[in-house]
Amino acid sequence: MGRSANPFEETTMPQYMLLMYQPSDGVPRDSEGQPLTTPEDWAAEREKWAGFSKDLAEAGLLVANSGLQGTDAATTVRVRDGETQITDGPFAETKEYLAGYFLIEAEDLDAALGWAARIPSSRWGSTEVRPLRV
Repeated sequence: MGRSANPFEETTMPQYMLLMYQPSDGVPRDSEGQPLTTPEDWAAEREKWAGFSKDLAEAGLLVANSGLQGTDAATTVRVRDGETQITDGPFAETKEYLAGYFLIEAEDLDAALGWAARIPSSRWGSTEVRPLRV
């Protein structure tokens, strides 16, 4: 299996967006939900994330991945009655915020859900899985 070098080439497997949400308090946590407080904590958590990313890539399923800056860096744009409105911050206050994503290929929804369950932050945050429209 594996990805084509051409990102515009049709793939044979469906693609899924794994949207990772974190609590809005912004406190970095380990995969058990405990605040990261020491350099050793940070290093251990980075290893878990690196291992997950490596597993996805080696399986040939990783299409794209990125973390997002916090909601304090967000800008919301709305157009109402032909007028553009720009607001600093997110559209709505929530208990969780979108922290990043993985775009993967998977045989089916069950396989995508299995990968989502392996995301380290799924143990204390949440991961929403959505199929891409074809």
